[in-house]
Amino acid sequence: MAVIVDLDKCNGCGTCVEACPSEALSLVDEKVSVDEDACVDCGVCVDECPEEALSMDE
Repeated sequence: MAVIVDLDKCNGCGTCVEACPSEALSLVDEKVSVDEDACVDCGVCVDECPEEALSMDE
């Protein structure tokens, strides 16, 4: 399971990157990118995203 990014909604604000405890998120070309190997599926980024651009793969 990994975080899914809706690139149409992501505005590159970086809120999720700062919130991620496993440092699995980064900004690439002003959009969030997920390192699936580092992601621990905690969902913190999903809760913190003001644009609701992130969701958990279920």
